[in-house]
Amino acid sequence: MKRIALAVGITAVLTIAIAALLINIFERKQEGRNAFFRVVDLDDNTDDPAVWGKNFPLQYDSYKRTVDMERTRYGGSEAIRQPASDRDPRDVVSQSKIDEDPRLKKMWLGYAFSVDFREERGHAYMLIDQRETERVKQFKQPGTCLNCHASTYTFMKKLGDGDTFKGFERMNQMTYAEATQGVKHPVSCIDCHDSQTMQLRVTRPAFIEGIRNLKGDQNYDPNTMASAQEMRSFVCGQCHVEYYFKGDEKRLTFPWHKGLQVDNMLAYYNEVGFKDFTHAESGAPVLKAQHPEFEMYSQGVHARSGVSCADCHMPYKREGGMKISDHHVRSPLLNINRACQGCHRFPEEEIKARVEQIQGRFIESRNLAMDALMELIDDIKAAKAKGATDAQLKEAWAMQRKAQFFIDFVEAENSAGFHAPGETLRVLTQALDACRKGQLALKAL
Repeated sequence: MKRIALAVGITAVLTIAIAALLINIFERKQEGRNAFFRVVDLDDNTDDPAVWGKNFPLQYDSYKRTVDMERTRYGGSEAIRQPASDRDPRDVVSQSKIDEDPRLKKMWLGYAFSVDFREERGHAYMLIDQRETERVKQFKQPGTCLNCHASTYTFMKKLGDGDTFKGFERMNQMTYAEATQGVKHPVSCIDCHDSQTMQLRVTRPAFIEGIRNLKGDQNYDPNTMASAQEMRSFVCGQCHVEYYFKGDEKRLTFPWHKGLQVDNMLAYYNEVGFKDFTHAESGAPVLKAQHPEFEMYSQGVHARSGVSCADCHMPYKREGGMKISDHHVRSPLLNINRACQGCHRFPEEEIKARVEQIQGRFIESRNLAMDALMELIDDIKAAKAKGATDAQLKEAWAMQRKAQFFIDFVEAENSAGFHAPGETLRVLTQALDACRKGQLALKAL
């Protein structure tokens, strides 16, 4: 009898456990089936992320968290004073990079970046920080600057009567002061997602033109021809890239005509005769690199392994039975468990130590190259003071142009060398070599 009672008891417990498991699985399937609840109707003109957030509260909640200012050892969004009002982000001033490293100011003498260049804050601040920078307040900038700092998709549609390419052209030719009046939000949901299907999409004409030039196919359309995994990097590559303002119309252009490496871009700029500014001390026609994360990532092992930008900076997470991308875009070092440990089976401390070792080596190499550039600029300035002609300085100028662009390229890239460590060190070695060749050219005088 005891055995029978025990068997009945075990059977009952197992039955209850199995029933609970089946109920849990059913509930999770139901949650997964209802990926979102349509509280409001969205269309291709809904640019307010708060409205999208009514249908996608989990994604919107994490999107709002880009206001944080947590930093890693070699970067981040730290502010140097707290806001006087919780509602006014202009009261927060991010750290000045040119105060931290005066060599940057010297490198950019004659250009707006020598006046104001600060630590980047999170996506939530991209529009207000651009509006408040002295580079905009003290200098007349084109509407082109707005492409990467605001939700411009609906604005371009409006300017182009429904055609974003036409609107893109018109926005570029406006002044920044005029263009910024037409936008309300930083980059938001509609800039990366289709309002009806929620599929990722590229909305920036400059990226579409750039990827077509890169592939040598003017009919290529990333929105219909790229894979889902490619799109998880392409939507980021709409803004995190090197670019320049082409011609009098200030058309935003990605210099990918010869390839994605810095050497390819320098060759293209040399071919078309482009310069960003003339250096105030040396007189060299030089270039200002922007933020080429997409290009540097493309040279690294993660890109070769099929890992996308979003896999690390917006990793998937579970919310109940739903699997969503974390829209709290930030450094993977602030989210090692989900950003890294899905692939790398090492303790968090080990992963962090490896990354910081790579970044520390980058900083050391970058400092050596930067010091060499400072010496070259001083030597050219001294040669000019002694009466050297433009013809005599031509070779030294070319070396400064190359070295400065190469150093700036990896300096402006926001991974401190991590996205492609080998490529980054190669670029800095090339820059150091150019500095020394420039000095030798002057010595020959």
